[in-house]
Amino acid sequence: MSMKEDNFADWYLDIVEKAGLSDKRYPIKGMNVWTPYGWKIMRQIDTYIREEFDATDHDEVCFPLMIPETEFAKEKDHIKGFDEEVYWVTHAGLNELDVRLVIRPTSETAMYPMFSLWIRSHQDLPLKTYQIVNTFRYETKQTRPFIRVREIHFFESHTCHVSEEDAQLQVEEDIEILERIAKKICLPYTLLVRTEWDKFPGAHYTVGIDTSMPNGRTLQMGSIHHYRTNFSVPYDITYEDENGEHKHAHQTTFGMSERLVGALIGVHGDDQGLVMPPGIAPFQAVIIPILSKKNADEVLAASKALMSALSAAGIRVKLDDRDDRPGSKYYDWEIKGVPLRLELGARDIENNVVSFARRDTGEKGAIALDDLVPGVRMILDDISDNMLARATEVQKSRVQDIDSTENIPQDKILRFGWCGCEECGHKFEDTFDFKILGTPYHPEEYQGKCIICGKPVDKPAYAAHTM
Repeated sequence: MSMKEDNFADWYLDIVEKAGLSDKRYPIKGMNVWTPYGWKIMRQIDTYIREEFDATDHDEVCFPLMIPETEFAKEKDHIKGFDEEVYWVTHAGLNELDVRLVIRPTSETAMYPMFSLWIRSHQDLPLKTYQIVNTFRYETKQTRPFIRVREIHFFESHTCHVSEEDAQLQVEEDIEILERIAKKICLPYTLLVRTEWDKFPGAHYTVGIDTSMPNGRTLQMGSIHHYRTNFSVPYDITYEDENGEHKHAHQTTFGMSERLVGALIGVHGDDQGLVMPPGIAPFQAVIIPILSKKNADEVLAASKALMSALSAAGIRVKLDDRDDRPGSKYYDWEIKGVPLRLELGARDIENNVVSFARRDTGEKGAIALDDLVPGVRMILDDISDNMLARATEVQKSRVQDIDSTENIPQDKILRFGWCGCEECGHKFEDTFDFKILGTPYHPEEYQGKCIICGKPVDKPAYAAHTM
């Protein structure tokens, strides 16, 4: 297996294959097969997403896959932003279609003609919906499982509001939801308001959700958008207010994708394989019976009792009773990143304990069988806290302040002064081959000068090489 720090790209592909997360051999490049272990991870993330959005009064919907070109073309900035990425359906059977169909790259243009029918009065607002579907984009760069694919497992929320201020409150709620989800999956991130030339096509502003990878590049895991009325005007999404006046709704969206899985691999994995956060691990603990000819039946029966007790407590657990050496089993589960390994042999039974090994730190010890469930839960909670804290510190260490264009480090996320004008921004990107990720959504104290023109600035910008 390749070493993570030496060759991240090869290491990443090795991990995906050896952990059994995805199969890229499907005969369409960039459209990979979700294999069982990888799909269990994605489904667990989807479960958290559903819980959070159901709890905040969003309703789940499911819109059709194909969008008529007539609807897709109504918002000119939007279609311009996607014109090189979409797949077109031009025929039905042998008949050429009068109106071409777009295979969903994202769902604004599918949903908003319906929103214009659903919304009539201010009493219909806010309208808060979400869906978890596949989207399709013709990715022209080198594809990579979960990070850069052509068929994308995608979450998107779409909301409509009576005012810009109410839509802004929705953005704030989305950020709170993101914080809770990210904590469960132990992923650090930054919130950066994208540049005007890099915001989502048709948005008033876009907040990018970025994390850092071991190769010094950043990965955008998702984004939140405030649209104002940029879509409600062309799609005629209006409501009648309390005074009988018709107004256009203000809108927001929030999207994340299977890149969350790619981020988990890159942020937490090591040279032995995956390191899975307990919150989304398909199996939070694996039980390895240590058998001998004299005590096989006794140990196996005790191991099954352990599994039953943990399962009854809601802990996802796997009993590995394969006819194989314990060392081989350890290797297999290390690659898959199971947070906690439990080993049970005759001596453990005699001492009324079960031995454990943590995947995140390698720490070993024993849990009293009388305290099995609370003991396992305590360790899993500590693993989660440790993984998030460690990943957060690593991400912070990859940020470097610069105040000149001399000797710019190539493997860091750069923090620097920028006056905000496009001319200076483009000059920086073109000269140094870094992408400006944007400015902090939550203000940061900063006093400096624009790194290009020298004007005084009071907020920083961030730039990086991106995945």
